[in-house]
Amino acid sequence: MRVLVSGASGLVGTEVRRQLQAAGHSVVRLVRRPAHGPGEVRWDPATLSLDPTAFDGIDAVLNLSGASIGRLPWTKAYRREIMESRVQATRTLTDAMRRAATPPAVLLNASAVGVYGNRPGEELTEESAPGTDFLATVVTAWEAEAQLAPEGTRVVMLRTGLVLAKGGALKPLLPIVKLGLGGPLGRGSQNWPWVSLHDEAAAIVHLLTSELSGPVNLTGPTPATAIDVIRAVAAALRRPCIIPVPEFVLTLALQDAARQLLLADQRVSSAKLQADGFTFTHRTAAEAVTWMLR
Repeated sequence: MRVLVSGASGLVGTEVRRQLQAAGHSVVRLVRRPAHGPGEVRWDPATLSLDPTAFDGIDAVLNLSGASIGRLPWTKAYRREIMESRVQATRTLTDAMRRAATPPAVLLNASAVGVYGNRPGEELTEESAPGTDFLATVVTAWEAEAQLAPEGTRVVMLRTGLVLAKGGALKPLLPIVKLGLGGPLGRGSQNWPWVSLHDEAAAIVHLLTSELSGPVNLTGPTPATAIDVIRAVAAALRRPCIIPVPEFVLTLALQDAARQLLLADQRVSSAKLQADGFTFTHRTAAEAVTWMLR
């Protein structure tokens, strides 16, 4: 297949490109500078600019664009950027797809488990109602734009959790753990919906030729709490994990970002993905952390 990819140079995009090419697919990258050769297409989501001929000969689109939610603090201006970067990128794609002579058969659109909000005590599936906090509002608007793809295009929303990779969400935590200062964040018992970078990309490649549509949770098959993940990192680095960071310290320093990224309790099920035949390489957070730090 010939796949048009936005966000192709990011953490997930780089690994997806590697796996797509290893599987025999070809990748065309969307770039925001002048294109260099037939493997790139220029676009500008800020002005909703994309030539619909970009989809000529394209079988599928993978949209991974969006400002990092890990960049802190979430100022009023940066909250707007988090929202607009996702909505405008997706709108640019779906608008151009509707004007294309032959729209692509598939749109795989990035999404996030942040749609569920803080839900202690619940098992969250794709049918669970959305939350009401900032991230839930962002994801709801993001997914709504993806569903404006032309009729006949299969749309999948990739509801991703904490991607375990050296350059991912755990990057700020690694030096702290290496210094022996790791420990529970808040109570530590909150569920963190994790997935290894390898399995995140592999699931995306799987969904390229699947028949699934709508939201799909991309999270590991075995639940893990925040302290499970931090202990796994500490064990892999052979460091202690005993110094807690109280909830009030996190919320004082990071405010909503702490409540929605670090302290939210989300036990997210990937049963839909597994029932479709996808097999995880890393079935526990400890396996994923070991692979990540190898």
